[in-house]
Order: sequence, then structure tokens, then C-alpha cells
Amino acid sequence: MDSSGKILQFDRNAAAVLAKNPDDLCGAPFGDMIVGGSDGALDRLLAAVAAGRETSAMLAIESWEGATHDAVITVHPMSGGDPDLSALAVIRVPVPLADRFLDPAVIRRALLDDSLPRLGATLDLDQLARGLMDIVVPHFCTAGGLLLLESLVDDDEPPGQTPDGSQMLRRLAVSCDDDDQAWDAAFPTGEVLSYPAGTPYVQCMESGRPVLTRLADEGASRIAEAWRRPPVAELLKGASMLLLPIVADDVTLGFFVCTRGVAHRPFDAYDIDIGMEFASRAARFIESARRYGRERATALTLQRSMLPTDLSAPATVEVHHRYLPGGRLIEVGGDWYESIALPGGRVVLVVGDVAGHGVKAAVTMGRLRTAIHTLAGLDLPPAEALERLDLLMRTLGEREPHFATCAYVVYDAVTGRCEAASAGHLPPLLVLPDGDAMFLDVPPAPPLGVGGETPIVSREFTVDDGAMLVLYTDGLVENRSRDIDDGLARLRHTFSGAVARPLEELCQAALDGVYDDQHRDDIAMLVARLRRIPADDHVAWDLPADPAVARRARGLIRDRLDRWGLSELSDSAELLASELVTNAIQHADGQITLRLVREEGLVVEVFDGTDGRPRIRRCEDGLTAESGRGLHVVGRLARRWGVRRTARGKAVWCELERL
Repeated sequence: MDSSGKILQFDRNAAAVLAKNPDDLCGAPFGDMIVGGSDGALDRLLAAVAAGRETSAMLAIESWEGATHDAVITVHPMSGGDPDLSALAVIRVPVPLADRFLDPAVIRRALLDDSLPRLGATLDLDQLARGLMDIVVPHFCTAGGLLLLESLVDDDEPPGQTPDGSQMLRRLAVSCDDDDQAWDAAFPTGEVLSYPAGTPYVQCMESGRPVLTRLADEGASRIAEAWRRPPVAELLKGASMLLLPIVADDVTLGFFVCTRGVAHRPFDAYDIDIGMEFASRAARFIESARRYGRERATALTLQRSMLPTDLSAPATVEVHHRYLPGGRLIEVGGDWYESIALPGGRVVLVVGDVAGHGVKAAVTMGRLRTAIHTLAGLDLPPAEALERLDLLMRTLGEREPHFATCAYVVYDAVTGRCEAASAGHLPPLLVLPDGDAMFLDVPPAPPLGVGGETPIVSREFTVDDGAMLVLYTDGLVENRSRDIDDGLARLRHTFSGAVARPLEELCQAALDGVYDDQHRDDIAMLVARLRRIPADDHVAWDLPADPAVARRARGLIRDRLDRWGLSELSDSAELLASELVTNAIQHADGQITLRLVREEGLVVEVFDGTDGRPRIRRCEDGLTAESGRGLHVVGRLARRWGVRRTARGKAVWCELERL
């Protein structure tokens, strides 16, 4: 148009909509086609063009038939050799429903170019299916659905066929252009089904080729009767149906079901060509999403199977944990935590970090967790347990070099003593009952698997009743934009003076501000409130190394269990204590100590000054052997028993379950 708004040139679509006779458009005022143009709508558009600005407006235009259409009008300023040339107006008018499938070029552009490329980054299969159907309907058909093999959607479902030879399919998405709820009722999303042999659906799956059919009234009724769904007959009556196979790597994964109602042009060869191009591109997206979903599910299953599902601890010790993966795309890592209850009111608290991310780090983490459970069961001191882990990491590193850091703490709820060791890990945070927080000065040592001359050394200290111990990985206090010292100071400030707050709140407070960090490392955190077992629930006696002391031990056990109301355990406990004390007298020198601990079960412990581990002896001659039977008795009567080393020797313990 020129500066006055007269039309200078137009395309065939404009002529078809705006004028019965195309020659009438040349020189005609553009404002005459706009409903309300006399109110200044066109003047505002032309004023923007005169100022050199591109502008758009939603206006109503009148066709040569007298119909009014809502249109988006965009006016572009133009300059050139023709002084009369002023602007180009682009008018976008919705295509009437009955005519939207007439132009194959329009269908191709809407189906393949406008929306489909944006779905390429969608990795969630369900979301991708809905997005694909939002493109197919309304740009290609009036109603449709997307079905895939059930074995592709459900990783636990093995590939196979039903007894009649048909394949199981799952309907992932359904869409229609008129919001008729009958489609969702007749073809529910998520339904798993198999089609009868000889139907177009089976033909499409077996051949991997498109199938075009026209459903007459009888055909629609037969389908409705076979499915026992009467509404299907009305929905498909007279419809043109096109099945588009989804093929990837020469395997048919499923198909699109596309239908056009009787009011629209039936599918033809042009539609098949366009539809197959769409299905081919969609197959690549579906295969990528399926593979990503399977890999992600495998990785998460691996991660969750390796992380503890339940933390054990003495009744007086409260433990909470948090685990946060490194990001939305990396949900598997090598950070781990562990809380393992030991007999006698003790607990092992561990937090570790395998270098790296992904499945490899998670597998190494799983190996270390398994080894830690074994070492904890052997009652090894923290330093020795980490030395064993270091040896394991070096062995694993012979095939693929990697390393890990670990903090290992053993807390005794009877004595309040803690023993801690660290291999390249950040120091634990100790929060005293008065609210003061400090980082423990644990002797440093190289990470596991690195090696070096520096030995791993434990530190022992006494913890006040009600104190908190915080173990964490570096992802909680360090990232690319923050110095680790600032992160440590923030963590200390979070827990200072907060010893009385619930551990759930403290864990959340420690993670505040970390969730939104897209460059953080994995985070594992273990917070334990350490309370001692009440003095009335444990007792110890020092006994001389005299064979006659076994009788005294039985009397002490009987009196204490009567006082605790555990008389039903007296016979078994007396026999166990007698056997352990006798064994200590025979094989140890000096004073022995007998201790009882009442917690969830009853623990009988005998301490002596030797480090030799008692072993069960097998009687070669059952008639003449008179020794070696004691530990057989202990093994039969006790729920479990074991030996651990102490600073002055060893302790042999056994546990009875309270009735």
C-alpha cells in the first residue's frame, strides 16, 4: 500500500478473501476492509509505519462474502525506488475448520516446520507424546492417538506377544479438535490393549507401512461391537482413518491413528507422504526419549539401590540425612552416607564422596558401602577401617584410577566417647549442648586410593550428652562462585545455637540456597543428635581372674535382670555370661570386666586384656573332648555375638532379644 493506505499489490490469498473480483483490489482503500477502520485503527498503523516502526494489531476484517474474521495484521515499513511504496501488510486469518486440510503446502509447513523442531529437546516420553498429538491435531486430522509397544514404555515388561500373536500396545496420548469428552472415554490414555488379527492396526504394525481406510457405518459399528464400546460407532462413522507407523532401526515401535470426520476432505496420497515424513521425524524423537528414559531409570534404580533406605542407631541417638544430586540432568553420583548400629549402644556414622559423577562413581560408591558394612561388622577402629578401604580403592584403581574421601566416626552411647578418622574429607562439625559449634581437628590423611606416606590416624574425644555431630560432603559448602571457607562459615552459623531445633528443620536450613545452584556438586549430609544411654540401663563389674568368679557373675546377672524386670532372660543371660567369663579366665591374664547394656536388646560384654580372637573349635571326638563347647553354646543361645578390639585388649559380646 502507499502512504494513503491504497492497495498497490496483493497476493492470490488476499484476492480470494477480500474481493470477489481481484481487479477491484487495486487502488481500493485498505481501510474499507477493516471493520471499524473509520475509528482510526488503520490510521494508528500507518502512523507507526511513517515513524519507521513495525507494528501489529488484532482487528476484524470483512470478506467479499460479507463475513467478519478476526485477524492479526502486521504492517512493515518499506522503502525503495518507487516513491509511492510505503508499507507491506500481512494479514493472518484463521482457516475455517472445513477448509484447513485443502492446501498440502499449508499442512506440510504446520506439521513439519512450525512446531515439530521445538519438540526435539523433549526427553520425557509422556510429554513428548502429548506434544506430538498437539501438532497432529488440528493441523493434520480432527482426532487421533499415539500408541507404542508396551515393552518400550514399561522397562519391566519383556517384549513379546499375546497368545493370539498380537502385540501389546499402550495408548500414550489422545487428542481431538472439538474437546469432545467421548474420545477420552472411548480411547482412554494409558490403556494397554491388543488389536485382533486382520485389523488395519495389526496390518500397520506387521508391515511397517501406512494403512488408509474409510470407515463406513457398518465398519464403525463392527469396531464398536468388537471392542464392546458403543460410542466408538458414532465417533468413527464415515471417518477417513490413516495409520502412520513409527519405525526406528527397521523396528516398528507403534503408530499414529489419524481420523478426519465426514465434514473434511478424506486422506489422500499427498497426506500419506506428509504424514510419513512427520512419523519418521517423530520416531527419532521417540527413540531418543525412550533411550534417555531407560538410561535414567537404570541409573536412578542403581543409585537408590545403593543408598541406604533405613538408618540404624541406638534408641538414644537421633539421625537424619539429606541427599541431593548434582543437577537435574545428573541425578547419579558418588556421594553416600551411612548409620550402622553396633551392639552395646554404639553406632558408626559415615559420609563419603567418590570423585566424579554418573554411573561409574555410583558403582564405586556401592562397592565402598558394601565394604563399610563388612568392616563395621568386624568392629574395626575407624582408622583401620579406612586403611582397609584405601587398600580396596587402590585395587580397584589398577583397572580405572579414581579416589574417594571419607569421614568415619564411631560413637559409644554408654560412655559418650567418639572416635573419628578422616581420609581427605572435610572435618565433622560438633555442636555442643550450649550451642557453640566447632569443626573437629581430625588428623588429615590422603583420600582413599591416592596413597602416600601419611598414615590414617583416629582421634578420640568425649561428647557431652545432647551434642550434635554433622557429617557432610563438599557440595554443601563449596561451588564455583563461593570459597569453601565461606561455605564452612555459613554451615557453622546455621547450626550455632540451634541444638534444640528439630533435625529436620536444621537439614532444610543447611540446604537453603543450594537447590537453585546449577553448578553445585552432589550433596550428602548426616546429622546425629548424640544422647547417652541412661545410667540405670547399663552396669559394669570388675572381676578377678579366678575360676570361681563365674558363679559370682551369674548372681550379679540374676540380681540386675530382676531389678530391670527381665527375669525371663535370666537363665540364658546367666549361662552366656558364665561361658564368656570362663573363656576369658582361661585365655587372658589379669582383671576382666563384665558389662550389661539394656537397650532394644540385652547385651552381655566381657572385656579382657588380650587381643587374641576366640574361635569356635570343632570337637574331633565328641565323647572325650571337654573344651571348645562354650562358643557353641553362645552361638545357639544368643541372637548374635562377636568380638571387637579395645584400647586395652578385646571385648567378647553377645546379644539376647527382649521378649
